[in-house]
Amino acid sequence: MWAACDVKVRFCLAAASVTLRRRLRLGATMAKSKFEYVRDFEADDTCLAHCWVVVRLDGRNFHRFAEKHNFAKPNDIRALHLMTKCAQTVMEELEDIVIAYGQSDEYSFVFKRKSNWFKRRASKFMTHVASQFASSFVFYWRDYFEDQPLWYPPGFDGRVVVYPSNQTLKDYLSWRQADCHINNLYNTVFWALIQQSGLTPVQAQERLQGTLAADKNEILFSEFNINYNNEPLMFRKGTVLFWQKVDEITTKEVKLPAEMEGKKMAVTRTRTKPVPLHCDIIGDAFWKEHPEILDEDS
Repeated sequence: MWAACDVKVRFCLAAASVTLRRRLRLGATMAKSKFEYVRDFEADDTCLAHCWVVVRLDGRNFHRFAEKHNFAKPNDIRALHLMTKCAQTVMEELEDIVIAYGQSDEYSFVFKRKSNWFKRRASKFMTHVASQFASSFVFYWRDYFEDQPLWYPPGFDGRVVVYPSNQTLKDYLSWRQADCHINNLYNTVFWALIQQSGLTPVQAQERLQGTLAADKNEILFSEFNINYNNEPLMFRKGTVLFWQKVDEITTKEVKLPAEMEGKKMAVTRTRTKPVPLHCDIIGDAFWKEHPEILDEDS
């Protein structure tokens, strides 16, 4: 009797298994449609393997945005800190970013050479970074612009470039920092001529036409008593973000078994987070001090 029942159970299980497999095959067939061919039109945008993937964001029409939101000239420290906060948020969400560099209304994010995030699709890299950055800009706006309403949402365009070696990556970052110096020196003189000498923007532009860096430094020093080398490093060098271990002190209430009320105690925890630094990255000193950034196994 028991043997016959065992045979029946095994027969029922086998039949159920066959039915399930048939339904799964039928479901897989039904899930497809005649319209699936449109996927063939998607372009293959896989980034070259074993290369550094760089996503650079630029503010879209930020001259108008700065005017509408009363940015200080030539540099608004609130806006620069907000940009860095957005970049930190991007790095914390996309942990394959090893370093970021920002100045003015732009930020560059460098992904690991071995990163396989999003199957290395350029469109995924760019859209994830741009959307996270833009949403963070709106989300944290009131933390930095307490008395200034956000009249309309900002826009950021992005591009993806791959660099095959450590040297080409360092040259790219050096190019962006050199651009920071050139633009900031010009803007410092330009706005000094407008704000302190009373020139119009057109007159200031004509005054600076054809001048070299030495000429601009001379105008700043002789006419406005400004030594450009004493300007804040954030303005002259931009901001570098890279991962460092940081000790964070928090207050925690601890209640011992023999005590009725808990005691507040300071607790120190170490975590790795993107830390801002305003320094030279064109020379070798920074890279020798932080070799882990370019270490493929870090």
